[in-house]
Amino acid sequence: MIAVNARATFSPEGPFKLTAIERRELQPHDILIEIKYAGICHSDIHTARGEWGPVEYPLVPGHEIAGIVAQVGQAVTKHAVGDRVGVGCMVDSCGHCANCHQGEEQYCLNGMTGTYGAIDKYGQYTQGGYSTHIVVTEDFVVRIPDGIELDAAAPLLCAGITTYSPLRHWGAAPGKRVAVVGLGGLGHMAVKLAHAMGAEVTVLSQSLKKKEDGLKLGADHYYATSDPETFKTLAGSFDLIVNTVSAKLDMSAYLSLLALDGTLVNVGAPAEPLSVNVFSLIGHRRSFAGSMIGGIRETQEMLDFCAEHGIAPEIEVISADRIDEAWERVLASDVRYRFVIDISTMEQGA
Repeated sequence: MIAVNARATFSPEGPFKLTAIERRELQPHDILIEIKYAGICHSDIHTARGEWGPVEYPLVPGHEIAGIVAQVGQAVTKHAVGDRVGVGCMVDSCGHCANCHQGEEQYCLNGMTGTYGAIDKYGQYTQGGYSTHIVVTEDFVVRIPDGIELDAAAPLLCAGITTYSPLRHWGAAPGKRVAVVGLGGLGHMAVKLAHAMGAEVTVLSQSLKKKEDGLKLGADHYYATSDPETFKTLAGSFDLIVNTVSAKLDMSAYLSLLALDGTLVNVGAPAEPLSVNVFSLIGHRRSFAGSMIGGIRETQEMLDFCAEHGIAPEIEVISADRIDEAWERVLASDVRYRFVIDISTMEQGA
């Protein structure tokens, strides 16, 4: 085993502490990555605090990982020492089911292996990117184009692909009217990506306090959902709505904003169940859908698209001793728009 430093939480309420964890010795197709930056995702908080189910502690979160290949197994062909690479929300899948064969490993019929909080095929509990190194099989490592800085690349591995995938799947393009619910870590990426795809983009946010940001990011329109007139004004307006909010919303009200054959896609994942009035769907042949991340092939496509179009998340880089503070600020929506941990500071404040 390979001992590496990490920041872990030891209970749902507990602060992060510097600790040592073990990574497996390299198997023939494995890659050892020296992590340079790790993004902070709202999913980290949901998971670590037990809001999505039981958790085994200590837990090292982090599934937005950007770094440099430090060592490769003897059979590795896709990456070499020194390459700039990334790892997202999954580190393995069965590889032989119908979905895996289609390049949709995130929907593996036998269950993909999460980057943290999962049991891998070696029987080990996976630990994430709030650490100095990680070992991942080469098929789940993507190449970071030279046009994207490593710190900015990290959030693309979750926030980027989580919004890119539904936009591509449901056809965001010129002539399409796309609404983005929420302008946070996911929402601001959805705006940038939908704009680059040529869609007409509208932000639906609780208030207008981020309107100037939204328009700068590429939105054509910006409305406050706290104003009841918004739902009257925009009724039947959109071909696609991407809901990025991880909180319980009145989904029937948002469905009323869809045009004929429109789709509302949920990428935010609130802990509470969401209810829908079926008449919100059948009246205009609307669809209420969900989307997770993308497969490895699509994740690489997203990175290449971002490099081509000069797209990067808006980030605030922090030292590792500020993770607890950053989490509280995420919960308070006090970040524009993604925290990224500088892993070189891992031992700072220990």
